[in-house]
Amino acid sequence: MPSRIAVAKELAEIFKVVAHPDRIRLIEELSQDESDVNTLASKLEISGPRVSQHLNQLRVHRVVSERRDGRRHIYSLVQPEIARWILEALTFVEGRGTTIPQAKINTARRLWSTSEPAGTTTTEVAKAPAESRATRKL
Repeated sequence: MPSRIAVAKELAEIFKVVAHPDRIRLIEELSQDESDVNTLASKLEISGPRVSQHLNQLRVHRVVSERRDGRRHIYSLVQPEIARWILEALTFVEGRGTTIPQAKINTARRLWSTSEPAGTTTTEVAKAPAESRATRKL
């Protein structure tokens, strides 16, 4: 029984860390490729300092790793499978009877599943048609 408690606590910590809309979007963006703060801020249309604060929380909890490229800080997912969890969670969003229109959920699913995160072996939910990554705003 104690091992289940320890595992449940660790999972709760992970859920707490990703339990912010900006962090979910950052994880999904980083599932596509590593990136720096300014690029993430531009793609997600949130301020650079806000992106930095969220990335710091994700880094402290070992969700993302950071490396330097000159003066730039480049971030990537430590375990890209976390992005798959988020994508699969859209099924639960749909099942809750949410007020979010199905078209928005479908758009998120399509954009977030444009490429398989490195290290996963599950099949993709749906491939998005070729579109500019710069226009992604989810």
